[in-house]
Amino acid sequence: MKNNRNSIPEDVYVGYIRSLFQDVGVLPLGGLCFALIAFLLYYKTGQTFQLFLGPAMFAAGVWRYFKIMSVDHAEIHDAESALVWERRYLWWGSLHGLIVGSFGFATIVLGEDSFAELAAVSSILCGTITIAGRNYGSRKMISVLTLTIVFPIALGLMLKGDIYHFILGTFIAPFMLVVMKMAELVRTVLFTAISEEKRSTRLAQRFDRALNTMPHGLLMLNKDERVVVSNGQAAEMLGFKSSDQMLGRTLKSLLMRGVASGLLSERDYAYAEENLSKALREGRDRKVLLSMANGRHFEFAAREGHGEVGVLTFEEVTSRVEAEEKIRFMARYDSLTSLPNRAYFHEKVSETMAAGDQDRLCGLAVLDLDDFKSVNDTLGHPVGDGLIYAMAERLSVFASSNVQISRFGGDEFMIFFNQVDNEAQFSVLLDEIFASLQGEVDVAGHAMRLQASGGAVVVSARGSDVDSMIVKADLALYKAKELGKNCWRLFEKEMDVAFRNRQVMKADLRSAIEARNLRVVYQPIVDARTMRIASCEALCRWDHPELGLVSPAIFIPLAEEMGLISEISAIVLDAACKECAKWPEQIGVSVNLSAKDFRSIDVVARVRSAIEGAGISASRLEVEVTETALLHDTAATVTYIKALKELGVSIALDDFGTGYSSLSYLHTLPLDKIKIDGSFVANLKEGERSLHLLQGVVDLSRKLGLDVTVEGVERFDQLTLLESAVKPDLLQGFLFGPALTASGIETMAEMKQPLVTSIESARSRASF
Repeated sequence: MKNNRNSIPEDVYVGYIRSLFQDVGVLPLGGLCFALIAFLLYYKTGQTFQLFLGPAMFAAGVWRYFKIMSVDHAEIHDAESALVWERRYLWWGSLHGLIVGSFGFATIVLGEDSFAELAAVSSILCGTITIAGRNYGSRKMISVLTLTIVFPIALGLMLKGDIYHFILGTFIAPFMLVVMKMAELVRTVLFTAISEEKRSTRLAQRFDRALNTMPHGLLMLNKDERVVVSNGQAAEMLGFKSSDQMLGRTLKSLLMRGVASGLLSERDYAYAEENLSKALREGRDRKVLLSMANGRHFEFAAREGHGEVGVLTFEEVTSRVEAEEKIRFMARYDSLTSLPNRAYFHEKVSETMAAGDQDRLCGLAVLDLDDFKSVNDTLGHPVGDGLIYAMAERLSVFASSNVQISRFGGDEFMIFFNQVDNEAQFSVLLDEIFASLQGEVDVAGHAMRLQASGGAVVVSARGSDVDSMIVKADLALYKAKELGKNCWRLFEKEMDVAFRNRQVMKADLRSAIEARNLRVVYQPIVDARTMRIASCEALCRWDHPELGLVSPAIFIPLAEEMGLISEISAIVLDAACKECAKWPEQIGVSVNLSAKDFRSIDVVARVRSAIEGAGISASRLEVEVTETALLHDTAATVTYIKALKELGVSIALDDFGTGYSSLSYLHTLPLDKIKIDGSFVANLKEGERSLHLLQGVVDLSRKLGLDVTVEGVERFDQLTLLESAVKPDLLQGFLFGPALTASGIETMAEMKQPLVTSIESARSRASF
């Protein structure tokens, strides 16, 4: 807000008016001087009016003094009150000025003494000089005092009658303007000074507020590295009660304070003092992170200042450091076991092998939990995680400066031995580790047995690397699993050859599948009553151009490992449907689909496409489902099986009796047939228990409305026993002939099995 009369801010105007009521001691002193001059003139000239004007001037000065001194400055608090008191001041000053002006006018006009005129003019003009300094706060007062004191002198001189005094009187008029201009100049200078002071104060307040509200501690140091500016945050962080206590201290003394309190080590002190001082001297930016003994972390930053002032900022970064350490830990260590992960283990082992004696022997072992997938599938991943954690606990006991342990991923663990004496000593160490894994562990209420397989390798540090060691240990692991699991094997060169052959076979199998160079043969399934072919099972064969016939027991697991088993299923399905279309109507075909096929609804579309493409009735196709397909996602698999059933396809449960929960599948799945595994037939001669078990399964299946196929019939005695005591619906096995080509099945379709006569004779003997 501004005062309209003076065009200045209200607070400045109030300050100006308050200045009128300060330092008033000159008023009675000036009145006394004028009174003494008046008495002097009376004494010299005998002018009687001096006897009246002298005391009047003294009395006016004293009266004005007491009037001003009686004013309480607190009453001048705003523009309105200041205006009231300015008017009062004008009345008092006007009266005082008229009395002094009368003294000068009377002395010039009424007297004829040149000394008296000189004395009056000199004293009044000397007093006039104080008008600007004493009354600058009010323009009106300057004007009034100039008119009442100086103008009477000019008027008196002009009334003397001669041209010289008249001209001299006119020259005093500019003097009046000079006085007013001087007062205005004083006002302007003071206004500028006040404005700048206010601006400086505001800037200082803002700087102080910014300085003390910033989250960082801040120190400004001179060229001697002594603190000249600090903020409250710096004082708090460094343990001072106020920032003023830090002024004048050196950077070295501040750091030494941390050493004295035990929060900073001497090594960190020396490092910080050297780097920060050097940065301040050279005017370069540099950061230093200091870790305190109490767990707090501070980051000091030396920044280039201006002139001879250096700037040092610092902040507590404990949360950031802890977060970075946590992120670093998460990046390097497994979240479940807190063991080094694959990347960090690889990094640490690489560094370790590169250091030390390069002629030393190093060992690496890879351990893998046996049948871990089935644990996850049957008991859930939380139980699987608990088993992994238990494994990590037992392995961690062996960790040392010479032994590094890692969870490499999934259920796989790595153990690196930085130095071993020989393979014999290494074998003893691994035997000890494997012995520690034996026994049961409690995981979420489940008593589980830790069982692992392992592969290991011993190599010289010179010329070896982590990756090659891992490959060799993995090859040894594969060998251990082939030999029945729950053991470990040391790498041998023959394993590498076998591995390379396996990789070559994988590549050849992929090419054979892409070129559809696999062939399909058909094993007859005969009716147990008529001994005629009722159906046949489509089987895949691979004739390798160099190795000859490769067993399905070899290439089917390879295809599953490579994720190509669904492509084989598609080849067999298409070929079986097309060949079935050429056979007599009463003969159907059975195709075994893999677990992977039942992980997608695409299996339904694939079967529909094969049936429609071959132009056969859906009832002639039978889809065999294994329990493996049901373990992954039973609900989804049941949905897909029902969709196939709606197409008119028959559904058979293959390898019945070899899984975990076959009886539950009989209840939940829309089955038409079960195929009893050949292991039941192989054990028929071992005792009545096997026979009773087989009879029970067949009777149960019949009561559920299911047909029964018995697989693995290879001998005539097995056939007669099955025919007389078990009475299955269908039979399958090498007794009825090997797997045939499609044309072979077509040829045998109308032929009665040669075994019919033998069977009929056996039936006749049994009837007597």
